Amino acid sequence: MRTRAVPPAIKRKKAEGQWALGYHEPLNKNEENKKNDDGLNVRRRIIDIYSKTGFDSIDPADLRGRFRWMGLYTQRKPGIDGGKTGALEDEELEDRYFMMRVRIDGGQLSGPQLRTIADVSTRYARGTADITDRQNVQLHWVRIEDVPAIWEALEAVGLHTMEACGDVPRVIIGCPLAGIAADEVIDATPQLRDIHDRYIGSPEFSNLPRKFKTAMSGCTAHCTVHEINDIAFVGVVNEAGETGYQLFVGGGLSTNPMFAQSLGVFVKPAQATEVWHGVTSIFRDYGYRRLRSRARLKFLLKDWGAAKFREVLEKEYLGYALPDGPEPAAPLPRRDHVGVHPQRDGGFYVGFAPRVGRVSGEMLGVIGGLADRYGSGRVRTTNEQKMVILDVPEENTEALVEELARHDLHARPSTFRRQTMACTGIEYCKLAIVDTKQRSMDLIDELEKRLPDFDQPLTINVNGCPNACARIQVADIGLKGQLVVDENGDQVEGFQIHLGGQLGASFGKKVRGLKTTSAGLTDYIERVVRKFDEQRTDGETFAGWVHRAEEADLK
Repeated sequence: MRTRAVPPAIKRKKAEGQWALGYHEPLNKNEENKKNDDGLNVRRRIIDIYSKTGFDSIDPADLRGRFRWMGLYTQRKPGIDGGKTGALEDEELEDRYFMMRVRIDGGQLSGPQLRTIADVSTRYARGTADITDRQNVQLHWVRIEDVPAIWEALEAVGLHTMEACGDVPRVIIGCPLAGIAADEVIDATPQLRDIHDRYIGSPEFSNLPRKFKTAMSGCTAHCTVHEINDIAFVGVVNEAGETGYQLFVGGGLSTNPMFAQSLGVFVKPAQATEVWHGVTSIFRDYGYRRLRSRARLKFLLKDWGAAKFREVLEKEYLGYALPDGPEPAAPLPRRDHVGVHPQRDGGFYVGFAPRVGRVSGEMLGVIGGLADRYGSGRVRTTNEQKMVILDVPEENTEALVEELARHDLHARPSTFRRQTMACTGIEYCKLAIVDTKQRSMDLIDELEKRLPDFDQPLTINVNGCPNACARIQVADIGLKGQLVVDENGDQVEGFQIHLGGQLGASFGKKVRGLKTTSAGLTDYIERVVRKFDEQRTDGETFAGWVHRAEEADLK
């Protein structure tokens, strides 16, 4: 008896929830909540209902979902240790207070805007204020009852919190010296403002698969870290001598880091807004919505490749081909704007370093007063958690530097003060496992004492969980918070160590078994930095040394 061969089963690829392919039914709870009601609509409920009826009246779908569209997250309840982070439900972890993110596109602040944030911090946020690594100011201890008054104050000076969080276009980061730096390729401010004014708060992009991060800059230092944004416009000059942008798409970190890829095009300034619109529309229409863990643009780009992405952008969304364009020049060793530097108009700017972005309402008021006294009042935030005072006459620069130092704000900081970054950490964040801010500030103080003469570029990025808010994978020394076992066998706060990360080149490598307790962190970093200083060749970077060093020297 003959038996008929059975063909192998065809493995069907799961639908990824891409709207452009007809998948409009929500495939997870987040997508269902967004379909049920646009996140932007929660603003009216906050003003009309929740601020009057209090925290207990807030619909959970708003509280833990749509509030983010207005820049609001519940913060962590004090006293819950890191071991409970993954074990407790949100309602058990969260406090009755909010983190509020004030959106500062391009990091640009006028004197009245800075004073308003300082006043809001003092009145409504227990004096808290952190400069984030995306140029925002983050407040804590905000009560729902006070949110409308905060919005009224911010909006009176042209600030807001709309889409500072959520599955939307987040704050557009830009060079804090846009239009000011003497050596910039192009001032991206007009394009950045145009995109913000047209599309932030628009229902057209208020339901993206996940967050969408934009950078626009003509900075020669490449301070906006274009390699790790979903979309980045980087200033270039083409063969005809025209200034414009190279376009990068698909960057992002978290638990599956990927560098953005250049599309190899030349974007004229007048085309930037429609190109941004096109790329954002591709993400909205073709982005993966089935799994939150695969809902970033980087996964679509990885599957498509840059050539197909460019083809879809040009044919389906722009209706014209973009010309080929040059790649940007190499970045500077330190991609920030700390120190005293000339402006194109003959004035000077002074960039200074709060410790890991931690300031306060009172300190912001002090900074505003110094900006008024020594400059024009204009201030900038940077995505390295630093600040810049603009328009300082040359004869006032040294007096300003000295005045800043009296407030522990250094314009000529140590490498450790200048290049250490930390996320929010367990103090306020529901996702965190360890303390970051205070631990990092203590680390800076100790390293300055132990290694007073060390002056090489060295980034130390401290993260409280695996989500990489502090960009640990692209740091020289990246520290991922986790619980570790100490010499007594007890579970304590500690860090997994990533070494030798370099933006656009390589992610930090993990050496087998290389972890440290929080208490042992300073000893470890001192040890590895001394090894680097002893063994480095002239001009060698820490990342370069890491990739050739003996494993024993990295432990």
